[in-house]
Amino acid sequence: MDYHLNFFFVLRDFDKLLDGLVVTLKLTVLANAMGLSLGFGVALLLGSPVRVVRWTATAFVEFFRCTPALIQIVWFFYCVPILFDVFLDAETMGLLALGLNLTAFNAEAYRAAIQAIPRAHLDASIALGLGWRARILHVVFPQALRMAVPVLITNAIGCFQQSALVALVAVSDLMYQAKTLSTQTYRPIETFTVVALIYLAISFPISQLVTYFERRNIRQMGG
Repeated sequence: MDYHLNFFFVLRDFDKLLDGLVVTLKLTVLANAMGLSLGFGVALLLGSPVRVVRWTATAFVEFFRCTPALIQIVWFFYCVPILFDVFLDAETMGLLALGLNLTAFNAEAYRAAIQAIPRAHLDASIALGLGWRARILHVVFPQALRMAVPVLITNAIGCFQQSALVALVAVSDLMYQAKTLSTQTYRPIETFTVVALIYLAISFPISQLVTYFERRNIRQMGG
């Protein structure tokens, strides 16, 4: 095989990849905003004493956890307009799919963290006369968030990487721009190598936070 690497054309049009990266980061940030907020709400519903509410929340979580994210993105893009007569742009549909997928995974992280909160803390808040809203806001959420942070960060990295799937529905993210550039330059190896390095350069430093928060939680539990 007589193939010579040449990154000239990729680097020449690197600004196109940066434009795609902006879209990718935008989708990731907004999807995480959805996942962090809605995930906690769904986690509370998973522990609801009302059976119908608990089953509905469980069905939501299991659907998004047990089906491929690619199928979810395609389903939102093609099926939602047909079934519900709702027409949104591809980027919004991709964001909804990514956000709800992340919500399901974060809900499980929150649920496990909520179950790990010492019962004595909840009993103390009740003894102090705190209402259920105050208990959730000042006792449950802060502790659950602290314990769930490592998993939430891991899920956020996964969302950043899975956002590449929206290229399938013509969202001009980093992967879509890479596919276009590789077709135009006939340099797929160089193009996707650069893109892989971009994903690595962003994901790796954030992944180190997981180790930091895990060690911090262990120290706090030990103390």
